[in-house]
Amino acid sequence: MKERRPARRLVPTMLAGAASPASEAMPDEVRPATKEETFPIALIAVILAFAALALCYTRGYLLLYGDAVAHLGIARRIFDSRNPGLAQLGGVWLPLPHLLILPFVQKMEWWQNGLAGAWPSLLCFIASVVGLYRLARRMMTARWAFAATAFYALNPNLLYLSTTAMTEPLFLAELIWLTLFTMECTTAIRESRHSLVSRRLIYIALLIVAAVFTRYDGWILGAAAWCIVTWCLAHNRAVWRKVAPSFIVLTLLSVAAPLSWLAYNQHFYHDPFDFIRGPYSAAAIEKKTSPPGSHHYRGWHNPGWALLFFTRTAQVDASVWETGFAVMIAALAGLILAIRRRLALPSLLLWLPLPFYVYAVAYSSVPIFIPQLWPHAYYNARYGMEMLPALAISMFLAIEWVQRRWSQSQPLKARFLHPLALALIVINTFAMMYFIPLVLKEGIVNSTTRIALETSIARVLQSLPPGVPILMFDSDHIGALQDAAIPLKQTLNEGDYVSWKAALDAPADHAAYVVAIKGDPVSKAVDANPQGLTELTVLCVTGQPCARIYRSDRFGSPPKTP
Repeated sequence: MKERRPARRLVPTMLAGAASPASEAMPDEVRPATKEETFPIALIAVILAFAALALCYTRGYLLLYGDAVAHLGIARRIFDSRNPGLAQLGGVWLPLPHLLILPFVQKMEWWQNGLAGAWPSLLCFIASVVGLYRLARRMMTARWAFAATAFYALNPNLLYLSTTAMTEPLFLAELIWLTLFTMECTTAIRESRHSLVSRRLIYIALLIVAAVFTRYDGWILGAAAWCIVTWCLAHNRAVWRKVAPSFIVLTLLSVAAPLSWLAYNQHFYHDPFDFIRGPYSAAAIEKKTSPPGSHHYRGWHNPGWALLFFTRTAQVDASVWETGFAVMIAALAGLILAIRRRLALPSLLLWLPLPFYVYAVAYSSVPIFIPQLWPHAYYNARYGMEMLPALAISMFLAIEWVQRRWSQSQPLKARFLHPLALALIVINTFAMMYFIPLVLKEGIVNSTTRIALETSIARVLQSLPPGVPILMFDSDHIGALQDAAIPLKQTLNEGDYVSWKAALDAPADHAAYVVAIKGDPVSKAVDANPQGLTELTVLCVTGQPCARIYRSDRFGSPPKTP
């Protein structure tokens, strides 16, 4: 008669901290991770981060995304412009990513090669890997927490983004740690540990502020975290009374963060909702980039199609070929399992990107295009990465449940399930790299013509006399100035406010050279006021508007007397 194995001990989720010696001796125990467990995870994350940086840097991948170039440019112009200061942050993209890049982008070489954006993203990647393991360890045993973390950390799309100035690594770290601290806080409330609840409330408040100033889905994430904590405190009035000062801080910061951004937009752009309806908003960009007379993208005002596009993108971002369907099914099973185990309330924060992006695609002019679905293009494929933590945690929660069931009836299968899962994770990573991961492929495809045009402009700019003022619209092709190593304060651009309008009214009187790219404000200004300008060259690249470089015949000359 076969000896029956003891069932895995399910210990209620405890608070973070050192585990007792007895618990350390039980590998099948679900409990908070110890420092001894977490340190190797952090070390592996550091190794992966620098390996990814070495690979992407040597192949020139750091500046493929136009948004990455723009993020670096915004950070640079905070100190390098004719009108330096926080006003240069702009009113659409939220400011925290640019403030984190600011210390690094002051070095010209790091601005040019993109390393200024890589350092903060790498640190966020390492933090997110450690946080994911700690979160998984509260929901599953050590071996399966490691598998979930490996699935997350070895994702080639994430590793690539972690070497760029894109905002996804930062937001994923905030999402994971906010979920973790919310879970720890709710557990501490149930156990009436007042001091720990107070500390976690402050941590949650700071993370909500960070998330609100990183991405607009952070506004929904912060509100949801506040609601969860408030709900738990409402059911334990004794704890609420003890932690009232910390809860007030949490509430004030949660409200003040979005209100301060509205106030910023009102002060500098005279519209608190400029990021929604201004000239650089998603709606304005979608209208500008859509061909005349064309229909809206598929998913416009259609939540069903929006759901399909976003979930399909998340699948392809997470797993190679068509295996993403299996990943999504397993993750949904794990979500149901988490609900049944009453782990759902805090862990549901990981799933918030799903309803947010379904709404954004359907009603906020945020299209997503992937080659697997019509029109078979590449655009915003990286948004699916925000589902990666939810897929990793939920999928392996379900797989662990299968192993536990098999351990009773099919122990041989149960024994090999974990090594098989690790092997499949490694195979998935190498297969995605072989076929080129979707996010990297999008960057390669969409950057080809843009980089060619900016490189051509940069060559001309480098041939100009040093230090001469240049009139140029920076928002679309700041990469040309970056490539040419020209300080932004040498240019008259849209961030200069007063001087910008004056230069557009009379380009030849305010700049020695003018860069006009067809369709931009400078091009329109030259068409309206061409007097005193001599065309030097025309640069045209397939798929991009032509750029014309002019020399001013008036700049620096004394005004003529009547």
